[in-house]
This record gives sequence, C-alpha cells and structure tokens, in this order.
Amino acid sequence: VQLQASGGGLVQAGGSLRLSCAASGRTFSSYTMGWFRQAPGKEREFVAGINWSGGSTYYADSVKGRFAISRDNAKNTVYLHMNSLKPEDTAVYYCAAGNSNVVRTANRYYTYWGQGTLVTVSS
Repeated sequence: VQLQASGGGLVQAGGSLRLSCAASGRTFSSYTMGWFRQAPGKEREFVAGINWSGGSTYYADSVKGRFAISRDNAKNTVYLHMNSLKPEDTAVYYCAAGNSNVVRTANRYYTYWGQGTLVTVSS
C-alpha cells in the first residue's frame, strides 16, 4: 500500500483544515488507518485512528472533540477533519496503515506510512 497525504497548510488559530490520505492498492478497506503528527523537536505521536469499516474510531486526548477521522473505502481515502486549531497542533501530519483488527496508538502497529503534510497554526 502506498499512501499520499495532502491538505496541510497555514491556518490561523481557531480555523479548520481537512487532511486527506489517498491509498493505492485494492486492499485499502482491510486496513486500520491512523493519523500521527510530529512537531519540531518532539517524537511522533498518535492523533486519531479508524478501523477497517469506519465503525470504530479513537482519538488522542489532545484532539478529542476537535478532530474527526473518517474514511471512504470506495475512494481509498481517509480524512482528518481538524477544527478549532491551536498553535500546538502545528506539526507534520502522517497517515499510516496497519493490519490490526482494532485501532492501535503505537507506531509499531502500522506498516505503511505516507510522506507527511505540514500543518502550521498561527496565533
């Protein structure tokens, strides 16, 4: 599976962005998908995940209530809807695909990674 993330950019605090991650391959619908982010000088951290059907989602506490993950298996795409953005959300955002049956937060459960898209939130 190859993943291509897009949709990053510069936004003011309180604004919104939608990230997209397009996947190649016929087996996209079998993967659990996750979004991670890495801010300068920090480790990569889990943001949100969604299981293969879209029926189960999980969020980091820092984004709960502001971000929403969704997927369209017909389009081989997963989305991250980000609202009420804060300067601390500034990071490179990565999408990832894994074979776990449930949403996992640890990097090691994800086999395929996209190239990342930069989100900058100005105060």
